[in-house]
Amino acid sequence: MNRIRIALFVLAVCAPSLASAQALKFEEAASLVGASCAKDIDDNCRGVNFDPTRLKECLYRNQDVVSAKCQADYPRAFSAIQQRITARTTLMKLCNWEMNHLCSEVRTDPAKGLQCLLDSTKKATGNCNKAIAAAGYR
Repeated sequence: MNRIRIALFVLAVCAPSLASAQALKFEEAASLVGASCAKDIDDNCRGVNFDPTRLKECLYRNQDVVSAKCQADYPRAFSAIQQRITARTTLMKLCNWEMNHLCSEVRTDPAKGLQCLLDSTKKATGNCNKAIAAAGYR
């Protein structure tokens, strides 16, 4: 019985970290910021561009007046956006072999190259497939 209680306790403690570890898509992250922080942005960040870095800085700068819901959600949303941006910038580096060997005829066209990578899932390396998923293309 104690083992079950310990296991439930461990699951309860780890559950929030597992949920936050899941990557949000761009639109999910933007929706989260909009749903949680729209009033705070309107009240405190009027005139700030909807650039994630500037908006994040504004919310951080005004954290003493920003709602608790916004304070809880915006770091996760902006972190997810940054993870996607990083994944997309490193995608071609991680899929270089696939671009050279499977998609060489469309290598110069980024849209066709990406489509070729998506079509070559079974032939691509595991790292390339992980990079495509992390970038949110799959």
